[in-house]
Amino acid sequence: MRYMMLVYSTEGPDGLTPEEDTRIRSGHRKVMEEATQKGVLVGAEPLAPTSTATTVRMQNGKALVIDGPFAETKEHLAGYYIIDCENLDDAIEWAAKIPTECQGSHGCIEIRPMRWQPSRNTPEKIVEKSSSLNA
Repeated sequence: MRYMMLVYSTEGPDGLTPEEDTRIRSGHRKVMEEATQKGVLVGAEPLAPTSTATTVRMQNGKALVIDGPFAETKEHLAGYYIIDCENLDDAIEWAAKIPTECQGSHGCIEIRPMRWQPSRNTPEKIVEKSSSLNA
């Protein structure tokens, strides 16, 4: 099943030092390379800062356009990964590898299964698993 790993990070007042930026980019590169080598990386992208966000809300049938993010929170969506995982435990293992300091302070990874995505288990694998359970 495909899981989306939403990377939330807190924007620090001073941003990142060049050394921190290099370390974090290296951490993301390492995760992407490993997931690519294992054939499970579907996509991963960083997002521009929240100062570039635009929120559209429908009000009385008209689009109300607001500069900035919808939620006034400390943590902001900084990017995402889509990884094809065996199960939630596998997704948690991948999420634990993803750096969250992208905006200057620690954040978190929210894991969500993607709807209507086929399982990595083919019918043959399901039969194999059920056969081994009955043996």
